[in-house]
Amino acid sequence: MKLQQLLSYTRRAVDDFQMIAPKDHIAVGISGGKDSLTLLYALHGLKRFYPIPFSLTAITVNLGFPDFDLGPIRSLCHQMEIPYLVVDTDIYEIIFQVRKESNPCALCAKMRKGALNQAIKNAGCNKVAYAHHKDDVVETMLLSLLYEGRFHSFAPVTYLDRMDLTVIRPLLYVNEADVIGFQHKYQLPVCKSPCPADGHTRREYAKHLLRQLNQDAPGAKERMFRAILSGIYHK
Repeated sequence: MKLQQLLSYTRRAVDDFQMIAPKDHIAVGISGGKDSLTLLYALHGLKRFYPIPFSLTAITVNLGFPDFDLGPIRSLCHQMEIPYLVVDTDIYEIIFQVRKESNPCALCAKMRKGALNQAIKNAGCNKVAYAHHKDDVVETMLLSLLYEGRFHSFAPVTYLDRMDLTVIRPLLYVNEADVIGFQHKYQLPVCKSPCPADGHTRREYAKHLLRQLNQDAPGAKERMFRAILSGIYHK
């Protein structure tokens, strides 16, 4: 996927769901993975020509894994002239060394989100952009059906009243395969997650299930996505 196509998908999502208002200060959550770096490229590119002015700050919550080098991401943000904040935490030590959690993902996500939201508020941002793409939307719906018994996925725009913060998801229309293509084409400085639970989660199971369903019934992912759009987003 070329940058022009990424920007087209991003603008469509931003326009369809009115994600950006004048003078928004948007935090971009950067995990170091391909999705969040693609989001950074998308919003940086959109900022140059979008008729509504907005500003960006990139933020990474450093969980404290040894040898997790954020230098390449820092260099990228410098090239883009985007302020970059790194929030250092002891989350890795608390979860894996002190508590020795056998199922660490829920607690890790809660602690990481708490640290991120506080950093966002400290930076003066009123919105945060998450890098969830089309596959994430469908996988979340599958997980909800399988483990909660309800038809649910995250919304394109969510207002967190307790934090007075709005979450937006500008990559909503982008396929994961396109993100992978974008990563390779533009040689994104991906920092591989050193988390020992990476690749062994329920979400990973949903990812494989979705891939299998789409192979068995070509176009299934797109049809499920359209069902989510009409059933959840456009109520």
